Parts: sequence; C-alpha cells; structure tokens
Amino acid sequence: MRHHFRHADEDGGLWYIEAVPDRGELIVIKQAELTSVGQLHRYSWERLEDEHGGLTDQAIDPEEDPLEAIPAEEFQRVWDR
Repeated sequence: MRHHFRHADEDGGLWYIEAVPDRGELIVIKQAELTSVGQLHRYSWERLEDEHGGLTDQAIDPEEDPLEAIPAEEFQRVWDR
C-alpha cells in the first residue's frame, strides 16, 4: 500500500511524497518539490539527486513530521506535470 503526503516548507514551496511501509517504517520512494516560483524537481530511484536536492534517505513519521495526507491522484497530478 502506498501513502501520499504534502508538506509546505518555510520558503513557500510544496513537497509531495509517495511512501511505502517497510519493517514498521514509511520509506519515501518518490518525492516532488514544487518551488514557490513554480519549478518542479522530481526524485525517485531513477533520479536520486540533482543540483537542487535529492530523495530523502530518512523514513518519515506522519505522527511527528508536519505532513498532510493527500489522495494518490493529487500526488500523481504533480508528479506528471
């Protein structure tokens, strides 16, 4: 089962996350950053990093991290942009 989240950062950007459970943790498998100026950066196992950032290597915890659960379709709309 895949989980999808959104997070707003302090610079006005939005982060979209797709994660899967693994041994009791949620591991990020796709991550998209939509910057405050409209640039989109995508990260996954196919593209781990670039000059703007990279796929997190840390498990996420929706109970502690400031994440908002979103529908898979919302994540996919941003990812496919």
